[in-house]
Amino acid sequence: MALTLPQQAVAYEVSAGATGGSRAWRRFAFNPAALAGTLILLVVMSAALAAPWVAPHDPAKQSLLRRFTPPVWQTGGNAAYPLGTDQVGRDVLSRIVHGARISLLVGVSAVIVSLLVGVTAGLVSGFVGGKVDTAIGTVVDVTLSFPQILLALAFVAALGPSLVTIIVVLGLTGWERYTRVVRAEVMALREKEFIEAARAIGVGRLRIIFRHVLPNTVSSIVVMSTLQVAQAILAEAALSFLGVGSGRAYPTWGQMISLGRDFVTVAWWLPTLPGLAILLTVLAINLVGDRLRDALDPRAT
Repeated sequence: MALTLPQQAVAYEVSAGATGGSRAWRRFAFNPAALAGTLILLVVMSAALAAPWVAPHDPAKQSLLRRFTPPVWQTGGNAAYPLGTDQVGRDVLSRIVHGARISLLVGVSAVIVSLLVGVTAGLVSGFVGGKVDTAIGTVVDVTLSFPQILLALAFVAALGPSLVTIIVVLGLTGWERYTRVVRAEVMALREKEFIEAARAIGVGRLRIIFRHVLPNTVSSIVVMSTLQVAQAILAEAALSFLGVGSGRAYPTWGQMISLGRDFVTVAWWLPTLPGLAILLTVLAINLVGDRLRDALDPRAT
């Protein structure tokens, strides 16, 4: 059956988007930096998911007899504790592995919260416009005027440190970036020919938003989400370092750095190795995010 002109416009848009997406993923897959970042992330994620089986010891088990055991490559090291032990004899490797679970959980969960709030607000603001757009824009401007870490500290101080609190706080202090980007893209998209074509054939507003507008903002959302995971991990580490993170129930990288900083002259590995874990994880996420941005750039050939 022959398509009408509006239907052809919509079909062409879907076909062009699928072809462009295939080229984008090929550009990403053959990028050395993207592959390196992905490999590091896979190692960290695998260790985090399999922490109870990968970690050689209980991360909370203490023994003053083995306190300050150096890493295995140093004199006095013990192969049973490859990265050494801390000031109360806990295995550093086990604590780093279990700390990866908290960092990735907080990073991904906080981004999901930000996505749900920010993308919804951006879609409504950009597509509806008028007073709704003004109201949402005002809230975004006010939120952006406060430093994220100070807002997080205020909320955690009021609600008490816990894993759920950290996730919600970081999620609700990062949504405005999504709103601004999605709003700008929606405002540009809503006047395009394929949107007009969808309106001409009687497609409803919600269907236009979720079938035609939202898919065309996915590339920006994916890139922003990837980079925000790294920011959330750093924010969680900073809060844990300050003692207002997820509490003492879980070993976290920021907490390990905080506890080890007083012993850096006698046990350099206590703050250094968790810091390297943060560095490698955030670097890997940034590499993936930057290469995703390049791959999904419509101007790229």
